[in-house]
Amino acid sequence: MNLIENYQKALDAIYEHVGFKENWAVCPLDDCTESYWILGEDFVRYADTVEILESDGEYYQDDFYKQRFYDKWVYEGTDFTMIFCDPHIDGMKWFRVFDNTKRLIKDVEKNSPWDLFKNDEK
Repeated sequence: MNLIENYQKALDAIYEHVGFKENWAVCPLDDCTESYWILGEDFVRYADTVEILESDGEYYQDDFYKQRFYDKWVYEGTDFTMIFCDPHIDGMKWFRVFDNTKRLIKDVEKNSPWDLFKNDEK
């Protein structure tokens, strides 16, 4: 039973770090802390290296999963960021967790204030 308790404590610590409170829908976590990443207005792009991330299509890209039960889809903490992601594969949705030190600031996101990531549909 310690394994389950330890898992729940770790999950709670991750949620607390990024300011996330569970509501109706919860997705599995995907550890993307080894990936370099950038944000667009409604997507996250990530890859194993900066070179791949800046290539012409060799990277991964997920749309934000815009879940109506939450106020936003990007949860930024001091050390890492958790993003609701929809890779459009087999109906899967993820909470992808990225290391903030590997985030690249690119033109694609310079004009995108965090308010763009809030759910205005409520």
